[in-house]
Parts: sequence; structure tokens; C-alpha cells
Amino acid sequence: MKRRKTRQISIGKVKVGGGAPVSVQSMTKTDTRDIKATVKQIRELEKEGCEIIRIAIPDREAAETIPAIKKRIKIPLIADIHFDYRLALEAMENGADGIRINPGNIKNKEKIIQIIRKAKEKRVPIRVGVNSGSLDRKRYKGPLARAMVRSASDSVKIFEKERFYDIIVSLKASDVLTTIEAYRLMAKRCNYPFHLGITATGLPPSGIIKSALGIGSLLLEGIGDTIRVSLTGPPQEEVRIGYEILRTLGLRKGMEILACPTCGRCEIDLIKIVQQVEEQLSRLQAASHKPQAKELKSLKPEAGSLRLTTLKVAIMGCVVNGPGEAREADIGIAGGEKVGVIFRKGRVIKRVREKDLVRALLRETKKLQVTSHKLQN
Repeated sequence: MKRRKTRQISIGKVKVGGGAPVSVQSMTKTDTRDIKATVKQIRELEKEGCEIIRIAIPDREAAETIPAIKKRIKIPLIADIHFDYRLALEAMENGADGIRINPGNIKNKEKIIQIIRKAKEKRVPIRVGVNSGSLDRKRYKGPLARAMVRSASDSVKIFEKERFYDIIVSLKASDVLTTIEAYRLMAKRCNYPFHLGITATGLPPSGIIKSALGIGSLLLEGIGDTIRVSLTGPPQEEVRIGYEILRTLGLRKGMEILACPTCGRCEIDLIKIVQQVEEQLSRLQAASHKPQAKELKSLKPEAGSLRLTTLKVAIMGCVVNGPGEAREADIGIAGGEKVGVIFRKGRVIKRVREKDLVRALLRETKKLQVTSHKLQN
């Protein structure tokens, strides 16, 4: 798919926009003032492949934790600021790699200009994060999507008058269609990179469905440079779902599990086997989340149509039809009573005892992963 051409900015060492791989973000759900708990959660997110982390800065005490947190983590840190512009200034002084401000609750132009000037001094990018729930509806009337775009555009103008262009824009609503329309409209007005997300989606599975439809639809149109799946639940799940969206669209590499829905021909406990394989493969996933250096070098703005490869692993419940039904899979198993088979691209390569199926599949998957890595490098 051809991606929208944008400016490129840097959040720490992570490039956003300008043809860089779509990055996956999350936000901590700890009290930022609890340094130990916050660092622990960020490290857990790093293991899942999270590339940028955002933390809430509700007060000065939280802003003062930034140096201590940054020393203990590996990924760029964004300070999330609401209402008090002074917290943005302090967060930048304390080493935040990026700032997110909401035009809906920092309305004073002079205060915004102070944030911009400090950002220029510190070379810190800023996300203009418009949220439908905090939009000033007295000032921005009319259809919600268009009102959100006007709010974002007015903020961007302030930045541009200050000759500041290290901007990311987001326009999040809890309604999927409103969010999609807002991003489409804003894409016609500027070339800044976009942070995608649907806000307040709730618990899985509805939150996952809303995020996949909203974020996925925009990415299919080439819109979007970094994403966050917002769920009511553990942030690790946000990262997993984010990568699943990107892998499904061919925007990031990884491993995809294909599993049949089962029927009366199934002679094994397929659900249990799928759970076992997912648990084991999750340890191999983190390494495949991040693009190889070779991919990063090849991703130029004009190379936005690049589709990254995914290793497809199939788990089928029928020896007779399974290999053929999953012939597009790189590797797979089809279970039968007492004996199952391992197959590649629909061709059976060996028969194994039922109790050894999972172990044999994992062994063959690791071989394929190593071979794939060597070919790409």
C-alpha cells in the first residue's frame, strides 16, 4: 500500500513519518510518581516490542521522576500534559523525549508559545493531541470531525508562526467513523505525521474491534505513522494488538498463527494446542517485532509501498484436509488420532506422534525463522 508522504521527526532514536516504519506506542497505567512500578511496567512493555512510551504528568512531583525513569528504560519517553503548561516546561527540562499537549485544555496562546520556545531550545517534538471529549464546542461548532480538524489546524498555525515544525498530530474520538473522517480531512491540510488511535474504546473484545477497524482503515489508505491501541486493561495487550494490526496489513514482520475453526472431523484438542503454540511463540515474537537494520535503511519516503514479510504458522485439526486448506502457511501441523503431520506450504514433510506435535512444530518454526533472517541479511 502507498503511504502518505509526511515530514519526518525523531522521538529520541525513533523516527516517525517520512517513510519510517509505523511505530507502536503505549501509555503506562501506573502512578508516575511511583518510579519502581512505572519502570517495571515500561520494561514489560519493552519486552512486548513497545517502541515509544507515554507517561501521565499530573503534577510537579510526577515531572520530577522523568530523569530517574529514563535511566532505567531503553525506549523514548513522552510526557502527557493536561491544563498546566508549566509541567510541559519542567518535563522538557527533565529530559522528556517528546511532549503531548491537548488544545482542549491548554487554551492560552501565550502559554502554548512558551511551550513551543522551550521545545525549540531542547529540540523536543510535540504532539498536538486533539480529543473529541475535551474539544471546546463553544468555539468549534458543527460536525464533530470538522470541528476537531479546525481545532488542530488553529494549534498548528501557532506552531508554524513560531517556525516550529517538529509536530505530530492526532485527532481521536471514541466513535470510529468520526475519527476516520477527521484524519482524512486533516491529511488534506498538512504533511505532518499522524499518531493514530481510537479513544475510550473500553474492554476487549469491543475495544480491540473498534481499534482494529479505525486504525486499520486509515492505515489501508496510507494514513498513519505511529499508533496506540487504547484498551481498558493491561498495556501489554495494547502493544500485542498494535503489532497484530500492522502484521495483518503487511506493515511489520512477525509470526501469524492460522488455526481452523474445527468441526466434527477434528480428533485433537485444537484449542489447547493453539494456546500452547501461542505461548511458546510469544517468546520469539519480541525479536521479530522490530524491523531489521536492513529494512530501516531501505525505507525511504518513496518506498512507502514496501510490504514486510510475515511467517505464517498453521494449526489444523484434520490430517486429511488440513495441509491443503492451509497451503499458504509457511509451516504447520495437522492433528490426527495418535499421529499428526508437519507440513510446509501444503506439502507434508514428516509424521509425528500426537503428543510431539507442538514440540516438532516449534523446532521447525525456529529453523525457518533462522533461515529467513539469514536470507534478509
